[in-house]
Amino acid sequence: MNPRALKVISGPLAFTLLLLSEGAVLSTDATQMLAVAAWMLIWWVTEAVPIAVTAVLPLVLYPLTGVMPVDQTATAYGSKYVFLFMGGFLVALAMEKWNLHRRIALRIVAAMGSSAKHIVLGFMLATALLSMWISNTATTLMMLPIATSVIALLRDHIEDPKMVRRFALVLLLGIAYSANCGGIATLVGTPPNAAMAGIISETYGIDIGFGQWMMIGLPFSVLMLTSVYFLLAFVLHPLRIPRFRAAKNLVDEELLKLGKLRNSEFRVLWIFGLTAALWIFKGLLNDLQNVIQLNDSSIAMMSGISLFLVPSGDRKDERLLEWENTEKLPWGILLLFGGGLAIANGFKQSGLIEWVADGFAAQEALGVFALTLLLVLAALFLTEMMSNLALVVVFVPIVGAIAEGMNIAPLQFAVPVTLAASCAFMLPMATPPNAIVFASGEIRIPQMARTGLVLNLVAVIFATLFCWYLLEPWLNSF
Repeated sequence: MNPRALKVISGPLAFTLLLLSEGAVLSTDATQMLAVAAWMLIWWVTEAVPIAVTAVLPLVLYPLTGVMPVDQTATAYGSKYVFLFMGGFLVALAMEKWNLHRRIALRIVAAMGSSAKHIVLGFMLATALLSMWISNTATTLMMLPIATSVIALLRDHIEDPKMVRRFALVLLLGIAYSANCGGIATLVGTPPNAAMAGIISETYGIDIGFGQWMMIGLPFSVLMLTSVYFLLAFVLHPLRIPRFRAAKNLVDEELLKLGKLRNSEFRVLWIFGLTAALWIFKGLLNDLQNVIQLNDSSIAMMSGISLFLVPSGDRKDERLLEWENTEKLPWGILLLFGGGLAIANGFKQSGLIEWVADGFAAQEALGVFALTLLLVLAALFLTEMMSNLALVVVFVPIVGAIAEGMNIAPLQFAVPVTLAASCAFMLPMATPPNAIVFASGEIRIPQMARTGLVLNLVAVIFATLFCWYLLEPWLNSF
């Protein structure tokens, strides 16, 4: 049997074996959901079939196994987060079409100098800082076309393709991971933070202020960002690219070829800037008026639609985007994200998450530290297969109840679980930034999985120790 056939068969085989164990340990619903998840995970990791094909398996397997009816399953693929992706990708396409991303990339290269490690660090710092204030998804969508342009520029001028591939891997993973880490710093940086704060407030009457969260979120974010950069650039995929010869002359020449900023570039830049501003000041604008309530998905699609309406100003009768330009849109990634949401819905509906949590609740004898470590492990590796927001929404009330049963503060478990939910580094479907950089085509799932496994283990250790030693003084501030 050839290797590809073995990969294809391994998914359904795992699915069948788990179904045959139905009722032995888990309930029927939970076993069926676990079987579907195992099939999908095996195919995603081994790349037995295109990832978009794997992503639509729930539409077939959920109704067959009884996990969920097809109409309920299909709603995941029309989620507002899918349209957030689509709108962001359309803006990125317009930047690429009119070469705006190349101009920005050249400016960044000129500012950061010729050291590959400095370029990666610059991208990571910029991404993390932006992700503190706007969604990590939106930040990654902004940074991706710039990064891919830098990679293309280096590919044209460095003869060794292995060096360029390694640089591309480190740069793109650095952007995704720094977007995840940066979002941890503030309540608005990533949805799980706000979700946890809302659940704790509604359930236990504990209000977490913006400044209070930053006291715990910002130091952890800096710790993780520093660790990710060091491990990526120096340990896991050490960058040995020599300084680019005549780097300044090269950048100056490339910028000279682009000429002055054209009408089309200016208009795309204006839409790009307006989109970013609306994402940043959405909350303030919603508070100031009650007529129009903005949200990330509507802003993204409004920007995407406007690109089909605004004339380019450079070519007669041509808009900034024409429909044929959408051939480059990564439709497979949209299906991938929909598949991830379908998995999240299945986990919640089948009761699999509750079963896992019940198992932890029965382990009080382990003590608070050991239980914190187990909860962080569970949260981090479960979020590899499901939305981190969905995991927090389901998991935080459960860990809060476990904490209450042990007569400790609910935040003792809720905070490390929330931190861990944003540190999933192994798979594209784990977080939106992971999926977005995977769409570049420069990264393979096995590469992300191997790198992410090491970083996941580091995150587990840091989240557990960080909260164990620093959470108690922070809890006293309430």
